[in-house]
Amino acid sequence: MLECRALGKTYQVDGARVEALVDIDIELPEGSFTVLVGPSGCGKTTLLRLFSGLASPTSGEIRHHSSRSRNGKCGFSHVGYVFQEPRLMPWLTVSQNVGFGLKGKISHEEWMRRVGEVIELMGLAAFSQARPDQLSGGMASRVGLARALVGKPNLLLLDEPFAALDAMTRRRLQGELTAIWLERRPTVVFVTHDVEEAVLLADTVYRMQDGRIQERYDIDAPRLRDPTSKHITSLRRAILDGFEGKKHCQQLFLQQA
Repeated sequence: MLECRALGKTYQVDGARVEALVDIDIELPEGSFTVLVGPSGCGKTTLLRLFSGLASPTSGEIRHHSSRSRNGKCGFSHVGYVFQEPRLMPWLTVSQNVGFGLKGKISHEEWMRRVGEVIELMGLAAFSQARPDQLSGGMASRVGLARALVGKPNLLLLDEPFAALDAMTRRRLQGELTAIWLERRPTVVFVTHDVEEAVLLADTVYRMQDGRIQERYDIDAPRLRDPTSKHITSLRRAILDGFEGKKHCQQLFLQQA
């Protein structure tokens, strides 16, 4: 569904050339669940922005269904993007936030149906008329995910959407996201610095560091996955061991503690 070849992204910062991404080769089969894992600043979010079309590569190309995308950008007809923070509009209700992107594009009846459907799917029916300041962190994250799903995306991009949540809420939302993916099968790219989260969710994990993809891990385990199982813990250990030097491993362990 999506193929990148020799993809690169360079920025100029205070007159200095910064290589955010270098020679990225990656393939995302249709309906796959891919996780990009690595420490902060390794290029994960930059790559997500290129996939979404919010930014253009400096070099290389992105192909969608074997066709080169326009201006180097990703050419998906429907892309859903979930940011690190829910970014809800405080003056709108849950329903209005979820359906904001569809307003004026479809009939009111279709808008009501689709918004109601995804709110029910995310377990938010009792809060459809609530304002963002009346929601818990977990519910706000659900609204952010519902807003991305309501457009029925064929590509769903998630940038550390559960990073700010407590462990129990995060685990519950990981399960809900997996269930939604199993039902709807969008192509998912999920960014995280949490290695355990990566192996619990992904078909394929790409370990990133210093703007490069260092290694690929194919996760062959049934869902829903037990984080305490020997297979999952060994995969987590293998990925952590792949990061160069004790400093990176210690940093990741501290982030996940």
